[in-house]
Amino acid sequence: MDFGDYFRFVLALAFVLALIGVMAWLARRFGLGQPTRLPGSPRRLKIVESLALDARRRLVLVSRDGTEHLLLLGGANEVTVESGIRPPANKDSAPGEPKP
Repeated sequence: MDFGDYFRFVLALAFVLALIGVMAWLARRFGLGQPTRLPGSPRRLKIVESLALDARRRLVLVSRDGTEHLLLLGGANEVTVESGIRPPANKDSAPGEPKP
């Protein structure tokens, strides 16, 4: 094999990688592969807060339809620590903190 063969191989590899990148960008741009949601409809699920306990485990507070759930993720399995938590009325301060 001479230098020209190596050069064509590198060009073909660069072309294929660029093509994969363009296709991934287009898929993300047009929302392919994501769950469908009607435009303008409110989001029902969001992560309120997350806290890393150690290298593998994480506490996550998830809100769904106005109710919060505390989840322990990582380790051997995922555990629901507490369910049905009502969010605080005052969003500016966390529970247990004095109000200004």
